[in-house]
Amino acid sequence: MYDLIILGGGPAGTAAAVYAARKQLKTALITKSFGGQSINSLQIENWIGEIKISGLELAKKFEKHIESCAGKTLEIKKSEEVKDLKKSADGFEVKTQKHSYSTKTILIASGANRRKLPAKNADKFENLGLTYCATCDGPLFKNQVVAVVGGGNSAVETAMQLLSYTQKVYLFHREKVLKADPISVEAIKHDPKLEIIHRSEVTEVLGDKMVSGIKIKNLDDNSEKEIAVNGIFVEIGSVPAIDFAGNLIKLAAENTIEIDPWTQQTSVPGIWAAGDVTNAKYHQNNIAAGDAIKAIEDIFNYVKKKQ
Repeated sequence: MYDLIILGGGPAGTAAAVYAARKQLKTALITKSFGGQSINSLQIENWIGEIKISGLELAKKFEKHIESCAGKTLEIKKSEEVKDLKKSADGFEVKTQKHSYSTKTILIASGANRRKLPAKNADKFENLGLTYCATCDGPLFKNQVVAVVGGGNSAVETAMQLLSYTQKVYLFHREKVLKADPISVEAIKHDPKLEIIHRSEVTEVLGDKMVSGIKIKNLDDNSEKEIAVNGIFVEIGSVPAIDFAGNLIKLAAENTIEIDPWTQQTSVPGIWAAGDVTNAKYHQNNIAAGDAIKAIEDIFNYVKKKQ
């Protein structure tokens, strides 16, 4: 029986595990991998303590830090994926594809998964020219014409990365103004290889064996046209990774977990949540880490009162 099981190895899960170890809570950290969504970022400039760092480097630092805390009270269950959560007589049962674990409390820090492009044939061409990771696949499109779908920070950062080696980058988004941070927009908007197409929606992915183009709709007049591209990079947000929770926890808008912002507690006594999986107003790496630490403080008090 663990005092705590942490689900996730991103900023929230990592921070929580470090603090749980310091408080000597008997803890298991279950994660498929470390880094969370940040692992796809070529360069991160707002992680406190690092002026610039890649997502892959940050993930390695997360793992190294966790390993330094492992031992007497902290166990790392790497490469395991949570499949189900259930209440038990004295706490909860956490089932993965490998094992079943018993725990008094749970912190859900499972983050989110990339939102799929809702366009005709998008699923057909995934990994055949359509991708959700510029860091992974971008170099394959050197000197080619590519499209980025989205208008937030991730989309602009992806466009910035692709501009360094592609022939041309189209940036399609639904609004009149990009939602990304102004400093990021300013860094790319004057690049002659970039064409931003506002108020547009990708309705179909075109091609035979590989992507050869896209069909876009103008959201102001509903007119459509086709544009030839060799690759499509999708950055349209994320979906909370909570399939394993079933009907156990109360959800808020967009299937995020509803939490008490004062403590990070969910609707179920004994379960807390932090990071992108929650309905917190803002989602950032540093905020996720801070919220997870807040949760650990509350979990520690909860466990000690139960003893």
